[in-house]
Amino acid sequence: MLLWPPLSTLAWSPSFVFLILILLLGLYVRIWQRSCPWNLQKCPTDLTGKTAVVTGANSGIGKVVSQELACRGARVILACRNQEHGQQALAEIQAASNNNHLLLGEVDLSSLASIRSFAQWLLQEVPEIHLLVNNAGICGIPQKTLTPEGLDVTFATNYVGPFLLTNLLQGALRRAGSARVVNVNSFRHAYGYIDEEHLTGGGGPLVFNQNYDCSKLLLTSFTGELARRLQGTGVTVNSVEIGIVYTNIMKQLSWKYRFLFWLTSFFIKDPKCGAIPVLYLSLAQELDGISGKYFSSSCMVTPPSKPALDPHVAQSLWKATIRLTNLDKMD
Repeated sequence: MLLWPPLSTLAWSPSFVFLILILLLGLYVRIWQRSCPWNLQKCPTDLTGKTAVVTGANSGIGKVVSQELACRGARVILACRNQEHGQQALAEIQAASNNNHLLLGEVDLSSLASIRSFAQWLLQEVPEIHLLVNNAGICGIPQKTLTPEGLDVTFATNYVGPFLLTNLLQGALRRAGSARVVNVNSFRHAYGYIDEEHLTGGGGPLVFNQNYDCSKLLLTSFTGELARRLQGTGVTVNSVEIGIVYTNIMKQLSWKYRFLFWLTSFFIKDPKCGAIPVLYLSLAQELDGISGKYFSSSCMVTPPSKPALDPHVAQSLWKATIRLTNLDKMD
């Protein structure tokens, strides 16, 4: 009884009430973010005999997606930058899926030479590709950080790399008869703008981490233009945002931002939940024939930002990237 007065006072103190409200808000957010109109467990898609390529497959979203595809019988090619981490992920996915038809390919999406080497090896291994998931991405890199080939590393990894890889694999995608390209995007694309000079470290000014936003906007524009060019081929291409997910993508930011990201991790999705919209675009049978769309993290078609819908901008950007990657010089 002697403890009741102080406990009662504590229970009604502003700080205690605030803490309870924060916890309840966190619980609500977690439940809301995990709600989705599409149920992965009820999806009957079987991928036996199909080939899927997933970039950035050694961790986070890419690893979860690769494992689910493997569990459904697909021959999955894990496209990873780090050979050691990729080998570990492959072993873990094999153990979880009991699928021995997995391959590990080493590729750095910021390097045109690495992408060409990977694509050449891949096309020798698999003549047909039924699914390409362009998942790998980076953020937090200082602006105008250039690769040895003279590209801005953020734009190279998040846009130029997927552009080149997808184009190099077009033949294998078309030979599959029916194939999908899934570009993993971000709601942050709405805060970017399109300037072709950004690709080589020039262009208009960028505020903190806006190079990431702009690169995702370019990826959105690319999705629409590629879909237009692939009409009638049996290959569809769509992009999807995954929301805010607790992965290693923030590792390049300063410790202050990483600490804040960790501190709020209770309120945001884990990779298993964040991968759901990517798997929806990869597996859902109702999306057969749907192309050129932008999907929200709730698996709903939603309009992207206006610059991504401008066909003249998209065509100009396409031509500039073709020249930059030397695809115009290929036979």
